[in-house]
Amino acid sequence: MTEKHYGGASSHGLKKDINKTSSQTAGVDNKKKADEITKANAEEKVMDRGRHDEIEDYNDYVKAGKIASEIVKYAKSIIKLGVKLLEIAEKIDSKILELRAKPAFPVNLSINEIAAHDTPSFNDERTASGLLKVDIGVQIDGCTADTSFSVDLENNEENKKLIQAAESGLKAAIEKINLGVQTSEIGKAIENAIKSFNFVPIHNLSGHLIEKYDLHAGITIPNYDNSQEIQIESGVYAIEPFSTDGLGNVRDGKPSGIYRLDKPGSVRDNFAREVLSFIVEEYQSLPFCSRWIYKKFSSRGLLALRQIEAAGILHQYPQLVESGKGKVAQAEHTVIITKKDKVVTTLYSN
Repeated sequence: MTEKHYGGASSHGLKKDINKTSSQTAGVDNKKKADEITKANAEEKVMDRGRHDEIEDYNDYVKAGKIASEIVKYAKSIIKLGVKLLEIAEKIDSKILELRAKPAFPVNLSINEIAAHDTPSFNDERTASGLLKVDIGVQIDGCTADTSFSVDLENNEENKKLIQAAESGLKAAIEKINLGVQTSEIGKAIENAIKSFNFVPIHNLSGHLIEKYDLHAGITIPNYDNSQEIQIESGVYAIEPFSTDGLGNVRDGKPSGIYRLDKPGSVRDNFAREVLSFIVEEYQSLPFCSRWIYKKFSSRGLLALRQIEAAGILHQYPQLVESGKGKVAQAEHTVIITKKDKVVTTLYSN
């Protein structure tokens, strides 16, 4: 799931103090659990810094990637022109659970000029069409694999070339990324590959460092040469080029129904507190969607969600729309970088 730049290196990174929310809204038991999570996460980060050439929970990241690759193959088998987006999303959710993992975020199903952050609502009637981007996240105990692909449902040559451009950018980035390589060099490789197809990358979307329960952990992978001298360190990275025949930037569109916990807070309504407690317990700092809340709590849960958002506790992602209404294609893999090797966790064979 991509990141849009608003001026900071990680403007949509998930807040580290979010576990305080549970202590203010869900009672002593949740506070104790939240404190334990915070302490465990801190200890893991210290170990990561001290070891550098190793990734804590390495096997879980690899396993999440393998499952994500299986989900991609499954998704490709069910996506057809005219199939409801809601049906696709629910089947993907169910398949992830069937494989004993959890969604790391709601599957993004974004059509044509909508670049990202579009997921079906509980009563969505829209169907698959046009140039469809499918962005999938799988997590095992907070260790995430993030992968995406694009599908041409119009049998359109321009769509096919856009997809090839994004995939070419991804291939170039995977070849370039390594310990010590500057992120701008990776961006340059992506940009050159996409421009060779006479398209442009989207400049204000990027790949990102992934840490446990944190999709956007600070370091970003630009889709163009931004001249920044930031070096790749040991870690888990999502690389996700976007190609477009538009202007090469995205703007905020309408609300997406995708949320994340943003800051500590409380609500007065008892039922809203129950919903908030569930969100803290189930999703922690990872994104979730109104569709999932409706499934758990029905329409009353959606009202509670609005109350929690109004209290400033939640951030709702906007859809991201290409500024010139150009079509957008996306390709993405998750890569683990260590001193010993480079592993593309989400790579699969057709």
